[in-house]
Amino acid sequence: MTSSMLFNITTIAYFASMVLFVVFIAGRSKVVGLLATLVAWAGFAANTGAIAMRWVESHQLGFGHAPLSNLYESVVFFAWSILLIYLLFDLKYKQRAVGAFVLPFAFLGMIWAQLRLNDAIEPLVPALQSNWLTYHVFTCFIGYAAFAVACGVSIMYLVKVGKEEKSPSDSPAGGILGMFPSAKILDDLNYKAIMVGFPMLTLGIITGAAWANYAWGTYWSWDPKETWSLIVWFIYAAFLHARFTRGWVGRKAAWLSIFGFAATVFCYLGVNLILSGLHSYGG
Repeated sequence: MTSSMLFNITTIAYFASMVLFVVFIAGRSKVVGLLATLVAWAGFAANTGAIAMRWVESHQLGFGHAPLSNLYESVVFFAWSILLIYLLFDLKYKQRAVGAFVLPFAFLGMIWAQLRLNDAIEPLVPALQSNWLTYHVFTCFIGYAAFAVACGVSIMYLVKVGKEEKSPSDSPAGGILGMFPSAKILDDLNYKAIMVGFPMLTLGIITGAAWANYAWGTYWSWDPKETWSLIVWFIYAAFLHARFTRGWVGRKAAWLSIFGFAATVFCYLGVNLILSGLHSYGG
């Protein structure tokens, strides 16, 4: 068994889980919902094993670094992080319908990595030869993953309240939307996911600054990646500030969460693939 085979299994499992979650919402079958969750856990296990196996393969090639050094490795780790946050939320809050709006992020990442990205294991460039690599990437991507869950929940919220406003006479328990959590629960899940992601992003920026000082002799150089990380941080700081001081909930909070995740994706992929800078090796 190789890491490539395990990553292929991961992709298939995430796709199957995504489809099953959609069927769960449409068919209102608890058995299908349970099966979707079990398949998601199986995919997460395969993803974990694949990352571990790739680390072993790196040692066998004489490189021996954590598999977090290029775009392919970061994308599959992002998918792993999304499942980690989603499954933890599922264990605590037991809102399985959320899976239909979160699993697509992980599946799209995996299928893109498998079909479009170079999966070769290569030696680290000098700037990456530091233990700060693991600390920085782990904290950032856990934060990104929490924002992905918040985005999925926010989309659910907007769909639900939009439908209820158009058809206020319909029974809230009827139809496909009957399997959605209540608007209040969705709004609360959005807030709680961001409360997980924001401190992790903050730690990611701090460890990134420490790593920059180690690699380049300066804590901050206004590199495009650093600048966009700060923009994302300010967006989510504004979200929390508005919620604490202005009572922002509901539709405003949902749209800001979606906007924040769009900025996060650009910070992660857009900067790497479009803009040039100290982080260009990530592409």
